[in-house]
Amino acid sequence: MPPLNPNERQCVCGTFNLTDHHGRSVSNESFRGRFMLIFFGFTHCRIVCPRALTKISGALDALGETLVPVCPLYITVDPERDTAEVMRKFLLSYPRIIGLTGSRTQIEEVKRNFRVFARRAANSLDDDNYNVPHTSITYLLDRDGQFVADFNDSIPLNEMVERLKSHLALRKFGAVCDGRSAEQD
Repeated sequence: MPPLNPNERQCVCGTFNLTDHHGRSVSNESFRGRFMLIFFGFTHCRIVCPRALTKISGALDALGETLVPVCPLYITVDPERDTAEVMRKFLLSYPRIIGLTGSRTQIEEVKRNFRVFARRAANSLDDDNYNVPHTSITYLLDRDGQFVADFNDSIPLNEMVERLKSHLALRKFGAVCDGRSAEQD
């Protein structure tokens, strides 16, 4: 999927009320003062999500621990399977990233706010064995939760890092986020 065009960017609303992978209620306000790098996916995803989370982790590593005012968030599009506990276990492989889940209603609302497509597709007769094709765009929001940029799935890591550096250089640096929710700081 290509990056958002200018008209779509104006329609991205970065608000959410969800549950983090530690079981605590969080909202976009919980991360105020930090940039947010947000990707939507699901823990049963075999290729796209692991690749995106690896790329996000690599970008954060390349930016450097002390200079990165970015809080990486992974919002599920499959809340029926992706409970806080499932998200926590899945994200052990991506320790800097905070997983967010919620009710189906909450997830549908945040998908609308970010203009994310995701729909369950049956893979087999087994109710637990299904995919959820979804938008594979990473969103960058500023310290006030306003949309800054998007990165599509095909962007090379080095280009993502350079674009992040460029966007962050234009703005004042803030706090670092490291996979703990905002309430733990």
